[in-house]
Amino acid sequence: NILILNRSDVLPIQPFAEQQANEELRLRYRYLDLRRPKMQHMLRRRAEMFSTIRDYMQTNEFTEVTTPILANSSPEGARDFLIPARLQPGKFYALPQAPQQFKQLLMVGGVSRYYQLAACFRDEDPRADRLYGEFYQLDAELSFVENGEEVRQMFDPLIKKLSSEFAGKKLLSEDIPRIPYAEAMDRYGSDKPDLRFGMELIELTDVFADTEFAVFKNAETVKAIRVERGSELSRKQIDTFTEIAKSEGAGGLAYLKFGTGKDTIDSENFKSGGEPVYGDGQDSSQLVAFGPIAKFMIKELPMIVEKTGVKDGDMIFFGADKRAVVNKVLGRLRNELADHFELRDPSVIALCWIVDFPFYEWDESRKKVDFGHNPFSMPKGGLDSLNAASDEEKLAITADQYDMVMNGYEICSGGVRNHNPEILYKVFGLLGYDQNYVEDKFGAMLNAFKYGAPPHAGCAFGVDRMFMELMGESNIREVIAFPKNGSGVDVMMNSPSNIDPAQLKELGL
Repeated sequence: NILILNRSDVLPIQPFAEQQANEELRLRYRYLDLRRPKMQHMLRRRAEMFSTIRDYMQTNEFTEVTTPILANSSPEGARDFLIPARLQPGKFYALPQAPQQFKQLLMVGGVSRYYQLAACFRDEDPRADRLYGEFYQLDAELSFVENGEEVRQMFDPLIKKLSSEFAGKKLLSEDIPRIPYAEAMDRYGSDKPDLRFGMELIELTDVFADTEFAVFKNAETVKAIRVERGSELSRKQIDTFTEIAKSEGAGGLAYLKFGTGKDTIDSENFKSGGEPVYGDGQDSSQLVAFGPIAKFMIKELPMIVEKTGVKDGDMIFFGADKRAVVNKVLGRLRNELADHFELRDPSVIALCWIVDFPFYEWDESRKKVDFGHNPFSMPKGGLDSLNAASDEEKLAITADQYDMVMNGYEICSGGVRNHNPEILYKVFGLLGYDQNYVEDKFGAMLNAFKYGAPPHAGCAFGVDRMFMELMGESNIREVIAFPKNGSGVDVMMNSPSNIDPAQLKELGL
């Protein structure tokens, strides 16, 4: 017998078809798209990951506490979502960008180990690894912590367990390296380096100290990256990488190709705008350099070869400018070249902690010094480190802040907190904010600290992004049940939408 429980119209998308509809259509009918075996698998696995996290936190004596969703605006580095307060006309709540102040207040309240899988809200532009509007994080805080290393050691086992036992991936290293921010920028051109491949930035400033090549002579810093098999790149591909470099602030992209033997010299791939130098190619084992700029650096080539370790078939891209620009340009190229040559092994998880972040940073848009990560962290050296007058001295202050990086994605941010009101006033004062501003914005926390706050530290892991990488996905919307589209619109629920005038009137808007 057949009993019809309900009837269905013709499906607008086919969840079980080999060829799937485009993303916009799938999001419009997400309730049907969720029938796909892949989506069912993702939802089950996400629940399993959350269970693993909760088991670990409870085993380590953390208490799960939920914090308010209707909160106050706070400077977390992104735009707030504001909610008008009907009972307090003209005033607004803000959805929390993170439970930062609440979890610090819990430390004052005697909850010595807190955590929650917290909903957070930020009005940031969406991208492949970042959802629009809302996301979840494993938020945690610990009392009586002396430094950030205690926090890092607490969470190393959990992330390694999720990587190997839960996701079945191979760890690049059981020992998770700690890399200072300045070193990460100099070696990888990024504070979230993917360690699954090398291609580190090579310092060549001293090599070109006496160069006659004007572009390099007038540069503060000269660096290079060596690309194995880079000589396979065509002129068109090189032009593409040149445009990428320009988009990051470079004036152009200088390069050299290296090969050996007569056949190499005569090959079409090496005819790149200049005659071969550093050897005549008659000896089949002799390394020869090619490229439009090769003739300008004949005397420097022996040192370039020695410092870069370049071999037959390799290529070198140069960056010459201010150090920050060079690091940024070559860091971006490093990632783009890794994608081109498929250097990222999806079966491997490479983890690292980036430590010692600058407390302040230069805001180019406003031409002033501003906070780096967040204002609630403890500057290294405490109050004594804050006797800075010039912008340069302020930018030299470091914080006991740390990020965990997984395969080139930042998955965690944390720090040792500032539990001393005097230091909190001072860190804001260096940016021109007076005591009244601090008390107005953070009055609850300051008042609580007056009654004795224990030293505390914590962190927050972006579980959506982490889950995306552990599942081998490149688009975070593929691992979430009901995401917004790339424009921040819920096309299924027609959100955001217009509001009835009567509702606006009730809110005084």
